[in-house]
Amino acid sequence: MDDRKLKILAAVVDEYLRTGEPVGSKAIAGLADINVSSATIRNDMAALEQLGYLEQPHTSAGRVPTFLGYRLYIDELMTLPELSDEEKSRLDEMLGDKENLTEELIVQNAVTALSELTQCTAVVSTSAPRFSVIAKVEVIPTGKRLYVILLITSNGSIKNKACRLEFDLSHEQLDFFTHYIEENLSGISVDELSEEMFDKMITAMSAYMVTLSPLVKGICELSADLRHEEITMSGEDKLFSYGDLDKMEVVRFIEHKDALADLLGEAFSGIQVKFGSENNSFVIGNSSMILSKYRRHGREAGSIGIIGPMRVDYKKIIPYVEYFTQKITALISEEEEDPKLLPENPDPPHK
Repeated sequence: MDDRKLKILAAVVDEYLRTGEPVGSKAIAGLADINVSSATIRNDMAALEQLGYLEQPHTSAGRVPTFLGYRLYIDELMTLPELSDEEKSRLDEMLGDKENLTEELIVQNAVTALSELTQCTAVVSTSAPRFSVIAKVEVIPTGKRLYVILLITSNGSIKNKACRLEFDLSHEQLDFFTHYIEENLSGISVDELSEEMFDKMITAMSAYMVTLSPLVKGICELSADLRHEEITMSGEDKLFSYGDLDKMEVVRFIEHKDALADLLGEAFSGIQVKFGSENNSFVIGNSSMILSKYRRHGREAGSIGIIGPMRVDYKKIIPYVEYFTQKITALISEEEEDPKLLPENPDPPHK
């Protein structure tokens, strides 16, 4: 793979993404930075086809990139443009006024904006806090025999649940429960929580078991919610508008979107581009997924990105995903730095 072949491959991918039509040697020869004959380009395109980076839909047609061609293009050949100040301002407006936004609304507005901007399906997940621990558990009396359990983890996740008991709790019972939970749960990893663990805690409470067991069961249910990774989508119907995608595969994908949790959980820092052809758990063939992790106070909080066909405008979409990731991270972490500024050298896309 010499530099000329790489340049021709990049030109073929760029042209195909722009037109959606197979690319011939004449179209490449007409580009300003390709200074070789059509015959040389044809030979190089044939070599790229033998290497698996291009394919020819019909014998008389030009060539289109394979997913291996897209992978090489994205990982090594693509140059991303920077967003202008005007574009950043427009994206900020789509996110809304941060003074009036909760974390949930910030993320929801971002995923809605991404779908609108890219005309693809946008997806967001709240990561299972695999590295977080229980930071605090409170029981708050709110009415006759009614108590609210508040569970907070080290990564900032907050869950609450109302529990109605058979009896009002005395100060002594509440104090016992507060100290008991602190001794048994404080600092415990969320991954270690299980129904068996909570059953043992109930049994060990002895004389308080009958009175306080509903509160322990309530904490057990909250911990199950914490371990569950929630997947939200916007613009699912857009997947049906792409002729490149099999409609029945799209239907199965939407019906089983929770299967994406493992795939999203594997994402790491920086932009990642994944193809359906490379992932058995991603049921839509000929598709692509552009993802990035957002963080809360330095810890993983979730993933955001888009799902569409392989032929999407990566140069346009990746800067959007990157900007929203950084913006969400800044807003939910209340960082002092200006989230409008993208880093000068952002992480390259990853497989």
